[in-house]
Amino acid sequence: MKIGVLASQGAFIEHIAKLRELGVEAVPVRLPEELEGLDGLIIPGGESTSIGRLMRDYRLTQAIRDKVKDGMPVFGTCAGMILMARKSSDANFESLGLMDITVRRNAFGRQRESFETELDVSVLDEKPFPGVFIRAPLIEKVNGTVEVLARLADGTIVAVRDGKMLALAFHPELTDDPRFHQYFLDMVSGRE
Repeated sequence: MKIGVLASQGAFIEHIAKLRELGVEAVPVRLPEELEGLDGLIIPGGESTSIGRLMRDYRLTQAIRDKVKDGMPVFGTCAGMILMARKSSDANFESLGLMDITVRRNAFGRQRESFETELDVSVLDEKPFPGVFIRAPLIEKVNGTVEVLARLADGTIVAVRDGKMLALAFHPELTDDPRFHQYFLDMVSGRE
């Protein structure tokens, strides 16, 4: 299995390391031709406006859309989730528009309001998952076939899945817990 990690900006190195810990070939993706031969793609956290601009400048936006349309699984975390969303209530840039969700960037405040919390995620198992939220977005609305996987205690949606697409408002790559990466790999292989 070969998984690409969009390496324009953000936490791509941490995702690559997590995948390699799981015994998977993981490669950085910066150009459209580097999408060829991949079994899946991760769009990491970082700064969504910068990542979106770099995707556009390097002709990746439509190339990613085409690959996903052809069935390639994709996993977005934090800024990656924003870029996957069909709508953002507070962003003025072209997203990939892959998931029928509405998101709000930096929903929990500035850097100093970042936090960690345990999340109940039934698709993983009964053990809580350590959610690391850094200038995190939230999901305001889900539509269509989008399935909610996790919420904060107040009901805020922070993890969703739609078919072969997975999106999280937090950073699983910054934890010692590999379960979300393994869940994505299981989606890629068809086991999940």
